[in-house]
Amino acid sequence: MKQDKKNISKVGFASLLIALGIVYGDISTSPLYTFKAIIGTKEINEMLVLGGLSCIFWTLTLQTSLKYVWLTLKADNEGEGGIFSLYSLVRRYGKKIIIPTMVGAAALLADGIITPAVTVTSAIEGLKMIKGLENISVAPIVIFIISVIFFSQRFGSQKIGKAFGPIMFIWLTILLIFGLTQVIHFPSVIKALNPYYAYNLLVHYPQGFWILGAVFLCTTGAEALYSDLGHCGKENIRISWIYVKSCLVINYLGQGAWVLNENITVLDGKNPFFEMMPYWFLLPGIIIATLAAIVASQSLISGSFTLISEAINLNFWQRVNIKQPTEIKGQVYIPSVNLLLWVGCIFVVLYFQTSTRMEAAYGLAITITMMTTTFLLSYFLTYKLKWNKFFILLLFVSFSVIEISFFISNVMKFTHGGYITIFLGGVFFFVMYISYFGRKINDRYTKYVDLVKYSEKITELSNDNSVSKFVTHLIYLTKSERRDQIEEKIIQSIFAKKPKRAEVYWFFHINRTNSPYTLNYDVNELVDDKIIKITVNIGFRIRPRTELYFTRIIQDLISNQELNLHLKNHGTTKYNPGIDYKFIITEKFLSVENEFSLRDGLVLKTYFLLKRFGQKDTDAFGLDKSVVVMEQIPLVYQPIKSINLVRINGKNK
Repeated sequence: MKQDKKNISKVGFASLLIALGIVYGDISTSPLYTFKAIIGTKEINEMLVLGGLSCIFWTLTLQTSLKYVWLTLKADNEGEGGIFSLYSLVRRYGKKIIIPTMVGAAALLADGIITPAVTVTSAIEGLKMIKGLENISVAPIVIFIISVIFFSQRFGSQKIGKAFGPIMFIWLTILLIFGLTQVIHFPSVIKALNPYYAYNLLVHYPQGFWILGAVFLCTTGAEALYSDLGHCGKENIRISWIYVKSCLVINYLGQGAWVLNENITVLDGKNPFFEMMPYWFLLPGIIIATLAAIVASQSLISGSFTLISEAINLNFWQRVNIKQPTEIKGQVYIPSVNLLLWVGCIFVVLYFQTSTRMEAAYGLAITITMMTTTFLLSYFLTYKLKWNKFFILLLFVSFSVIEISFFISNVMKFTHGGYITIFLGGVFFFVMYISYFGRKINDRYTKYVDLVKYSEKITELSNDNSVSKFVTHLIYLTKSERRDQIEEKIIQSIFAKKPKRAEVYWFFHINRTNSPYTLNYDVNELVDDKIIKITVNIGFRIRPRTELYFTRIIQDLISNQELNLHLKNHGTTKYNPGIDYKFIITEKFLSVENEFSLRDGLVLKTYFLLKRFGQKDTDAFGLDKSVVVMEQIPLVYQPIKSINLVRINGKNK
């Protein structure tokens, strides 16, 4: 793993090309719609154009370059990035960060649904500039392209992924070339880089502050720079950003130069991005723009899969089926999430129809994600890097002012369709809240017992030949982190009406670590060759393979001759060399004999309802059903204390 990270962090032409394809898909397609959204239906004048360009430049400089490329990439969790990696780095320093983390992740997922729709639609709308296609219906084409993207997820993206880097390099170079052709004809547009023009627009232009809602679109892909840290390495991201930002800024300046040169009063539905292309290049330009939009969509979808996978491992999401379509490390495919995103994207296309209407709703939720990242980052700088607190406060206040301004200006988008992403974000947050706190309440009411007190009785059962042997190796999964504790329900399962006699009793605890790719274990024998507690430490990005872990551990113990008596023949018979073992999985359900507070009752009932739609424990823990015995156990957290039951006949009458 260390070698892999070392290779990722190396800087070279190939690694920089990979970074272009993975990291910058979203932010590199923003010129398709950002400047058009700033101008909108407003009357065009120099204050609006230069002020809008100045706002774009300083947003990319302060928000993307300073906050994300320089500062946030420092929050490197063993080479991994993203909001959950940042949370894993700082969660030990306070309980207050749980809710902001959920809010940020939910908003990122929700706003992400609109990204493929707006990028692909903006690219395909360029077809309307071709003679004979002015009245073409864009929505069916967009739906077809988006559907192909989502359908192909099950096969993995490793083959087409190799082309992502070159596609983005060609795309960015096109941005640079056509931007330059306009800037050369109107070089005075460069003065827009002066922050005075941004200030002048926001202060003196009528409703100038609200233009920030459209300006924000230029940096919506900034969060991906951090999320994809593990795929590229921080140095590759930082170096490639120099080229990316140069291409973006020059293209935006080119669009502004075209608008000022044309001497038009309103855009009237025109897109400056395509307008400044020569007609002969329009069709190739649209094709390349569509390919770039596909790259942006793929990056978003893959990022969503990774985000949900991490959420599951951190108990922020119900366990769902996760597949690995290729042998590439870290590439996962989640069918349920893929379906959800596809349905959401198709709905957005059908509901809004045009990119202009999508732009009006785009960006509201992502501002929330950026604010939560700033909040978590302040914890990281304070407790991990131990920077000067005054400097941290200065940074926190500065970024908060910028992001709160963007948020306020984006609030007006709520009535224009922003309510859709906020609603979806609320749904994602609800699932995360119930999943996390339902498990917390469940754990709080779970009763633990001292395993040592029962060790003698378990040993006696193991040696009692009058009881039929259930299995040679009996394995229970336990949540207890202490070596001498297990759940009371496990003891009840062992000494049930039909006791489970075994040669060896194993208690298996899976410990999720703050590091992404940890994978090690330790062994504690409470009774030699009889009662053994195993703790497997697994990184939050690794999918558990419990059965494989157990067989590997027992093979290690055999090889090291640490367990002798029962392992002379691996604990089986001469007829079968395989190890004889069974896992006991308890399927829990809420007993009717419970009385809860309003909150606990609502959270727990919803938690168990969601579990019905989630992945089975056998699949979640990597267990073959043939080695698992399922047990139904009613959970009685707070039993009803009194029942007002009165006899109405006989002596009590």
